[in-house]
Amino acid sequence: MTTIAMKRTILVLLSALMLGSSFGPAARAEPVSPASARERLTPAESPFPRINGAQVFGARPGSPFLFTIAASGERPMHFAARDLPAGLILDSETGCLTGTLAIPGEHRVLVQATNTRGSAERTLRIVIGEQIALTPPLGWNSWNCWGDIASQDKVLSAARAMVDKGLRDHGWTYINIDDGWQGVRGGAFNAIQPNSRFPNLKALIDSVHAMGLKFGIYSTPWRGSYAGYVGSSCDQRDGSYDWIKAGRHNEFFRIGTSEKDWSDVRAQHWRRGQFPFISADVHQWAVWGVDYLKYDWYPNDSPQVNEIATALRTSGRDIVLSPSNKAPYGQAAEWARLANTWRTTWDISDSWESLRWIGFRQDRWAPYAGPGHWNDPDMLAVGRVMRVQPTPYQPDRRRTIHAHQSLVPAGSTVAYRLRSRPTR
Repeated sequence: MTTIAMKRTILVLLSALMLGSSFGPAARAEPVSPASARERLTPAESPFPRINGAQVFGARPGSPFLFTIAASGERPMHFAARDLPAGLILDSETGCLTGTLAIPGEHRVLVQATNTRGSAERTLRIVIGEQIALTPPLGWNSWNCWGDIASQDKVLSAARAMVDKGLRDHGWTYINIDDGWQGVRGGAFNAIQPNSRFPNLKALIDSVHAMGLKFGIYSTPWRGSYAGYVGSSCDQRDGSYDWIKAGRHNEFFRIGTSEKDWSDVRAQHWRRGQFPFISADVHQWAVWGVDYLKYDWYPNDSPQVNEIATALRTSGRDIVLSPSNKAPYGQAAEWARLANTWRTTWDISDSWESLRWIGFRQDRWAPYAGPGHWNDPDMLAVGRVMRVQPTPYQPDRRRTIHAHQSLVPAGSTVAYRLRSRPTR
């Protein structure tokens, strides 16, 4: 049986179990006991070194290279590498591989992690060529916990927590900001600049990279985003926007002077503007050091995906492209050709019906996923979301969500509040 066939079989069995145990009247009525809510089934982490995460990593010739050896175990830990190609440097304290490789080809590097308890080693295959995202992206997104009020401090805190809680040591890599960072156009490229919630976006990205993580950003080909911020097109040749000229925005340049005004007018800008600024925006993202782009509009179409894919490919950086909301199944082969990951669903909500609806519709997408191109069934709706409230899922259902995501050929994005442990 092939790996995909095995995953399909397991997914069907899991879905049947979900239906049998979680959707009956008795299951709906079952209260969450305090003991159940606190129950932890994950074994305690071993103090001995263990190398986790991807065993293969792809980069394009000449692009900045960043790969962190994901290793769990007691700290401090020392990292080493044998047969490392010229052009790459290993930080022996953090396990971060950085540099540039100009010539296409493959390299097999023996990486090692050592602490006072022992050592572990594994072969890492580095592939320099056209494909990136050879394994499904794993990361965090700001939307479900902060909406459009994410800030530089909140995002930096999430990055620190990803390290502190050990997620980075298991291959979780991306810290992605969603809609709401955008201010007005300006700078060297007349590109979107951050609003005052992100006073120094370049410094934030540098800090994320210094932790061995990668950074993602959000935009749309429309003139205005879903949340009412500037998009990557405009009806004015100079990149100005009528609602900004008229002062019809709040202090963060979100359209509307009140909640009612915002609600009434933002959808008027959910269309492509006459003048695209995609090239300008991509150049700015590359200078900042962006590694991932969520590109959000509806309906997704191949000409606009091709346009942004081409701009990213010529940016000089390896930027993962993730068209969102949602990719029509009839063009699945196009998404696999043009994008690195694509939304296969509408937005998920923290309801069991939403998860069930999404879960039963992933199987048909499986043949289009593979190294360099992955399905995206949306974020994991667990933890504390939408700024304040926890999800209503019982612990067993939260585990089912994680199990489902691990069974399909897709990346995983957590979107709850990540917080570092308090300093003692």
